Amino acid sequence: MKRFVITSIFCLTMLSLSAQEWHTNIEEAKAKATAQHQNIVLVFQGSDWCAPCIKLDKEVWSTEEFKSYAKQHFVMLQADFPRKKKNKLLKDQQDHNDQLAEKYNKNGYFPFVVVLDKDGKMLGQTGYKKISPSEYIKLLESFKS
Repeated sequence: MKRFVITSIFCLTMLSLSAQEWHTNIEEAKAKATAQHQNIVLVFQGSDWCAPCIKLDKEVWSTEEFKSYAKQHFVMLQADFPRKKKNKLLKDQQDHNDQLAEKYNKNGYFPFVVVLDKDGKMLGQTGYKKISPSEYIKLLESFKS
């Protein structure tokens, strides 16, 4: 039993070290971006229905290369729009995401990736592209002011 507990703690620690830190509130993301002098990468996604969103997560966001780079260079902000009942967001979070979409994604594209400065000003936008994580990083960096 003791061995199981130690193994579990080790696995959770390792998982948390490699996990992408996603914010879900723009004000928190702006505060962190200001404090760390970083831009915000806002990702509009449909995590349980949008095939290109799922590909972007698997091919870019979830890679060690991107996670390592993003940790030092971006504040990651997620606006998810799941459709399945089991994945339904709390009303406050859904309202927040709807407000983000009204401001930054009026056409309702998915996935839609917006690079913002620390004040929330849009610097550039993109979506799913079949490119490597390093090429995606270069694309996001090209929007810097």
